[in-house]
Amino acid sequence: MLLVCDVGNTNINFGVYEKEELRVKFKIMSKMSRTSDEFGAIICELLEHNNIALSDISGCIIASVVPNVMHSLVNSIERYLKINPLIVGPGIKTGIKIITESPKEIGADRIVDAVAAFDIYGGPVLVLDFGTATTYDLVTENGEFAAGITAPGIRISAKALWEDTAKLPEIEIKKPASILAQETISSMQAGLVYGQIGQTEYIIKKVMEETGIEDLKVVATGGLGSIVSEETDMIQVYDRNLTMHGLRLIYEKNSNGSRRGN
Repeated sequence: MLLVCDVGNTNINFGVYEKEELRVKFKIMSKMSRTSDEFGAIICELLEHNNIALSDISGCIIASVVPNVMHSLVNSIERYLKINPLIVGPGIKTGIKIITESPKEIGADRIVDAVAAFDIYGGPVLVLDFGTATTYDLVTENGEFAAGITAPGIRISAKALWEDTAKLPEIEIKKPASILAQETISSMQAGLVYGQIGQTEYIIKKVMEETGIEDLKVVATGGLGSIVSEETDMIQVYDRNLTMHGLRLIYEKNSNGSRRGN
C-alpha cells in the first residue's frame, strides 16, 4: 500500500492507496509543532485505527508547502514505517512541463493538482484549489503548466475580519439563506461566501477571455471548494480527492523514489 501526504498550511492530509483504490483518508493540523516521535505515534495510531497494518505500507510520497514540518515528518516515516519517502520537488518526474517564468516557485501542491487534473480530465483545464489560499492554475491541452493566479482563501479573509475588527466575531463559514443579511453573522457569511463566488467567476471569465479558450474545463478541489462549486455553473467538477490522485500518479512515475528501508 502507498501512503500519500499532502502538507498544507492548515492541515496535513494523509491517504492510503491499495493499487488505484483510495482506502482511507485522515488529517492532522500542520500548524502545531511536533517532534518525529509525535508524528510517528500519531500516524501509526491513525493507520491502525483505520485497520491498516504498518507492515502493509510499502511506499510513501509527500508534497509540502510548509518546509518547517518536513524534517520531523520525514524522520517519523523513516523511523516508524521504515520507508524512505519520495518528496515532490525539483528532479521528480511529473509528466507536466512548467513553462512559467519561475518554475521553481510553483508550489508542490499546485503541481500535484495539475498532474491529477490533466490525467483525469485532460487539457486545457483550469484547476482551482480552495485551501488556505485560493489558487487557479492553467494546464494546456499539451500538459503544460502555463499560468497561475493566487488569492486569499476564504479562511484567510474570515480570519482578517474577526482578528482585525474589534466587534466582529469568529464565525462558521457557510452560505447564509440569503445575501440580504439582517444581522452580523449572516452578514459576514454573505460577504465571505458570495464574495468568493464572485471572485471565482470573474477570474475564470478573465482566463477564458485572455487565452481565447472556449472549451476550458474547470475543476475544483480543496476543503471549501464544495461550497463555491455548488453555487456556480462555471465550475464543472468538484473533486475532493484530486491531490491524493496526483500524488499516487507521481509516485508511480518515480517507481524507485520511495522504498522500504533496511
